[in-house]
Amino acid sequence: MKNNMFFFVIICIWAVIYLCLAVYIWFSKKAIRFWGHKRMFEVTDIRKYNHAMSKLYVAHGIVFILLGLPLLTGHSKWIVISVAGIVVETIVFMAVYSLVIEKKYKK
Repeated sequence: MKNNMFFFVIICIWAVIYLCLAVYIWFSKKAIRFWGHKRMFEVTDIRKYNHAMSKLYVAHGIVFILLGLPLLTGHSKWIVISVAGIVVETIVFMAVYSLVIEKKYKK
């Protein structure tokens, strides 16, 4: 149970980092790059783009915490849900950025 609690705390710390990034992105005056982009594309509306990115990061942080909750049950079979869920969530996170946000705000 101690290990599960430790991993849940780590997941919560990462989620808080995402939530703090969301606040930073919301108030940023220039377009925020997404993860590994070396060069940022031209954005049609920086404010709306940053707000969309901020909402994406908030959703990612909240779902991250929710996926960590099965760790608190103490049953090893529930840990698979957390691990697989976080992988799927990250893939969805990248897909939403590429297929929705980037297409909508790219010049």
